[in-house]
Amino acid sequence: MAEDFSAGWQLTESDPGVFSELLKRLGVPLVVDDLYSLDAESLAEHQPVRAFIFLFQWVQTHPDSMTGEYDRDFPGFFAHQVVNNACATLAVLNAIGNMPALEMGPQLKEMMEFSAGMDPQTTGMVITSSDWLREAHNALSPPSAISLDDPSMKKTAEEAYHFVVYMPHMGSIYELDGLNEHPIRHGSYDESGEGWTAKAREIIQQRIATYPPGQLQFNLLAVHDDPIPILQKQLSEAQAASNAVLAGQIAARLERENHKRQQWAFENSLRRHNHIGFIHALLTALAKAGKLDEAKENAKKALAERRAKRGDSMDED
Repeated sequence: MAEDFSAGWQLTESDPGVFSELLKRLGVPLVVDDLYSLDAESLAEHQPVRAFIFLFQWVQTHPDSMTGEYDRDFPGFFAHQVVNNACATLAVLNAIGNMPALEMGPQLKEMMEFSAGMDPQTTGMVITSSDWLREAHNALSPPSAISLDDPSMKKTAEEAYHFVVYMPHMGSIYELDGLNEHPIRHGSYDESGEGWTAKAREIIQQRIATYPPGQLQFNLLAVHDDPIPILQKQLSEAQAASNAVLAGQIAARLERENHKRQQWAFENSLRRHNHIGFIHALLTALAKAGKLDEAKENAKKALAERRAKRGDSMDED
C-alpha cells in the first residue's frame, strides 16, 4: 500500500494525449487511445492492442470478492506503488515491462535492467526515486504553485481514483495493480478470434458490475502500436500499386491520426501552462467591476446543477 505522501509526484489526468506523451518521453513507440466500448468493432481500429489501462473509483473490497488468484511466482515485471499520485506512470511501466522486445529509451532500459530480479516493493522504490522519471511524469501535470487540497481535510473513498493494467502474459490474462501484493492471474484465453481482449472484456465488465448501477466514473484506455508509421507504409504501397481508392482511404485515416496528435499537443501545452496569473487578473477585474460576487454565485449554481445530474453531493464553504 502506498504511504500517505506524494514525494513530489503530481496527479495525472486520465487522457490519451497525456499517456501517449509519457510513452514518447520514455522512448516507447506506443500510443494510447480512449475506449468507449469493448466490442470487437471498437477495438479493431487499435489492433494489435497490447494492454488496457483502467481508471476506476477506488473502494476497499473484501478479499473474498476478488476474481482471479494471486500469482506469487509471477515471472514478469511487477512494481508496487510506494508513493501517492504515481499510479499512472506505474501502470504504464507495469504494462510495458511485460512486452517482450519492446523498444525503450536508454534511461528506461537502464532502469529496467537495474531493477531486474528485485522484489516488487524494491522495484517500486527504484521507480519512484528516479528523478528523471518523476520529471517526465510531472511534465504534463498542472503547475502546483497553488494546492487545491486542504491537508487538514481527510480524503474520502469517493475522491480516490486508481489505475490498473489488464494484459496478456505467457498465455494468461493478468491484472497488474501496484497496490496489490502480487499480480492477479485471471486464467488462460483463447488465442483464436478476438484473442485475449475477449477474455479481458469479461473481466473488466465483471469489475464494473461490482459498483452501484449508473456508476459512470470509469475510464478505459487502450495501449497499442503507433499507427502512423504503419499507415505511411501502407499509403506508399497503395500509391505504388496505383490503387487510388485504397490510397484515399488510408490517407483519410492518416489525416485523422495527425489531427489527433496536433490536438494532443495543443491540450498538453495548456496543461503545462501556468494560468495563475491570468486567473488572478480576471478575478481582480471582476472585483473592480463589482461583478465578482455575481460570478461566484453563477459558478456555484452551475456546479450544483452538474453535480445534481450526476447524483453527487456538494458541500458549500
